Amino acid sequence: MIKQSVKKANVKRDPLMHITRLPDPKTWHYWVSKLISVIVALLLCAIITTAMAPGSFGKFFKYLGVGTFSNNLQILRLFQDTAILLLIALALTPAFKMKFWNIGAEGQVLIGALGATICMKFMAGSVPNGLLIFLCLAFAIGFSIIWALIPAVFKAFFNTNETLFTLMMNYLAAGLVAYFVFVWVPNGSAVLGIINPDTHDGWLPKLFGQDYLINIITVAVVTVLIFVYLKFSKHGYELTVVGESQNTARYVGINVKKTIIRTLILSGAVCGLVGFLLVNGTSHTLNADLVGGRGFTGILVAWLGHFNPFEMIFTAFLVAFITLGGSYTGDILKFGNAYSKVLIGIFFFVFIASEFFLKYKINFSVEAQAFFRKVGNFFSKPFKKKKSPEKDLENKEE
Repeated sequence: MIKQSVKKANVKRDPLMHITRLPDPKTWHYWVSKLISVIVALLLCAIITTAMAPGSFGKFFKYLGVGTFSNNLQILRLFQDTAILLLIALALTPAFKMKFWNIGAEGQVLIGALGATICMKFMAGSVPNGLLIFLCLAFAIGFSIIWALIPAVFKAFFNTNETLFTLMMNYLAAGLVAYFVFVWVPNGSAVLGIINPDTHDGWLPKLFGQDYLINIITVAVVTVLIFVYLKFSKHGYELTVVGESQNTARYVGINVKKTIIRTLILSGAVCGLVGFLLVNGTSHTLNADLVGGRGFTGILVAWLGHFNPFEMIFTAFLVAFITLGGSYTGDILKFGNAYSKVLIGIFFFVFIASEFFLKYKINFSVEAQAFFRKVGNFFSKPFKKKKSPEKDLENKEE
């Protein structure tokens, strides 16, 4: 009896479920799943909206469109928000491909904005406007590079955890910006106000009479440059190899420390460009909430875009569309400011789920399948039609 119980205890049971990786999907299959995910996410958002405001299912789609495409200014703002979010994702992409998890884009953009603000505030009137704009750009990029280099150096020489390091530096950057705003505005309002509202010194000029157009064109150019850098340059190849295996990179003669530092210089420079565009080309002011969480949203945009700059355009556009349309819908239906964030959360949830089921398959054991069948039969019993005694007699006679 004891031996039998020992044998039973040693019998290995198959797990109830296990996950297997599927082969890479075809391009058309991938994009079809993306479009289905968008439709499912919008339907879920509409259903939740209808639950909170009965009868608003159709109005949800109407307000979503009106909030983003009602006039030229709204359309430009949609593309401007898409461009800023895309540029932040582009800044993170080289580091992420190198497996350097830079979570500090929020702080790096803020520090770049601080550099542009210092130049714009204190050099206005003393230099020509064209030179002032160039100096603001140089200050923004320089400040952000320095901020990004700090965790890069510690990672390269001391192998510190870059995720926690860059995350904590976001809070330092926000505190630093809040301190400078307090120094410049000592009345305690913590509102800097519009910089150079009368002279427009340091402001990016309008292109063809349109706001934000320079921002959008700049981001389009940077998107192409980052794609070429990652796909065709030697540096892009090296950071990819470092991301796959640092030992392999050393074996083939790649200087890992140099690659880490060089890649973070690039990420910091692009974050500085974002800060410059926000201050000189968009809001013309500075506060600790200037980036508005887009440094974290850019992480998901980069990941869902598979670190492909052109693929990230699609995700960034959808996020900007739902954010602007959701804000307008929330105002009309009086749901509050958090409504658009709920919609963005649903959107990301559906997209991440679709990514999972596109790459992986869940396999259930025989016992689990039998259990699911029993549960299904139990709940389907009330819906099954009962045969009448007359039909049973007829079947027997036949």
